[in-house]
Amino acid sequence: MMNCRHATRLMSEAHERELTLRERLALKFHRMMCIGCTNYGKHLGFLRKTARRLSEGRAGDES
Repeated sequence: MMNCRHATRLMSEAHERELTLRERLALKFHRMMCIGCTNYGKHLGFLRKTARRLSEGRAGDES
């Protein structure tokens, strides 16, 4: 089974490249059983979305 270190690395890489089917399935299985990595993935998505808004100058927009 995938460990948390590998899972978080794959979550970061998923924003830069498309994961293989095997990587996606292993990551999904790991996240189903690990609340820490699930939360990490949510925070990572939030940070990316916020950084994108800041770079576009839409920091105060709610949409």
